[in-house]
Amino acid sequence: MSINTFGHLFRVTTWGESHGPALGATVDGCPPGVPVAAEDIQHWLDLRKPGQNKFTTQRREPDAVKILSGVFEGRSTGTPIQLMIENTDQRSKDYGDIAETFRPGHADITYWQKYGIRDPRGGGRSSARETAARVAAGGVARAALAQLVPDLRITGYLTQVGPHKIDPARFDADEIPRNPFWGPDAQMAAQWADYLDDLRKSHDSVGAVIEVVASGAPAGLGAPIYGKMDSDLAMAMMTINAVKGVEIGEGMAAAALTGTQNADEIFMGPDGKPQYGSNHAGGILGGITTGQDIVVRFAVKPTSSILSPRASIRKDGTSIEVVTKGRHDPCVGIRAVPVAEAMMACVLLDHILLHRGQVGGDVGSTRGAIG
Repeated sequence: MSINTFGHLFRVTTWGESHGPALGATVDGCPPGVPVAAEDIQHWLDLRKPGQNKFTTQRREPDAVKILSGVFEGRSTGTPIQLMIENTDQRSKDYGDIAETFRPGHADITYWQKYGIRDPRGGGRSSARETAARVAAGGVARAALAQLVPDLRITGYLTQVGPHKIDPARFDADEIPRNPFWGPDAQMAAQWADYLDDLRKSHDSVGAVIEVVASGAPAGLGAPIYGKMDSDLAMAMMTINAVKGVEIGEGMAAAALTGTQNADEIFMGPDGKPQYGSNHAGGILGGITTGQDIVVRFAVKPTSSILSPRASIRKDGTSIEVVTKGRHDPCVGIRAVPVAEAMMACVLLDHILLHRGQVGGDVGSTRGAIG
């Protein structure tokens, strides 16, 4: 069995390869009557598409999405929505030299060990090109969320490139779309530009840390133990190509805190709803959202495709030095930001539908002594 689907009620199945004729997603479980237009989905794809600046791969793909089913007269019908994105700028010849070779840091060797066959062109199914389908599906999720939770806002940004971190004191949300790094710190974005220029010239790459925040998410999403919001978010982010670690709220840093430092104190607000003195929990307690900002952070490893030679082996077991030709990102984390936002949107919509199915009514409605 090959598992290419995620979600419970809002289910997304992605298909296609990096150098095949097309890739896409089948979105099942979108509520009927949601306004869905190709141009709205295209907006999110345009944020992710390659070749927009010198810090990403120079592959030129329009990433034009087509809606093949599930939408009638501009609205979802409740049936599966089929999304397709054609590949138009493949350069498969760049991968001819590695058809019999395993590239270090890539999934080449594990795909071969599992299936006994692999598509070497651009990494095939393991390519980050697959994430275009997720972003398209995320566009559908955002359209539904706009109807169900109109105040919800999902924002992703880079907080670190290599060893260089943003200064929280300089955080400016308005700065995020102004630079090619989705960076909220203009001064650090300029430093990242110089740093990545030097890396590109030295035929090397580097990793990054991305943070994605959902503001305005209602309290009550998620379920105890096996349906936790944080476990589903962690799984969703971990499936993004090159991600090697995920944190919720304080994450690993919580290990250095005391209980008095870490526990978010609760107060009754003037609106009659609970308020919190801090958000170390990242907006989730016991797997269920608190109504605070949901904060997820993940680390992306350095791009494995580099022009510097690395030792490896061929299929026949002989040794070889590998230089990966082609057009690659010096920091793949840059284009992971729109992907992270899309995955957040898909998981939140899925849990809203689950909540309505089990509990009924509006999410976060009055229950017990607090509303």
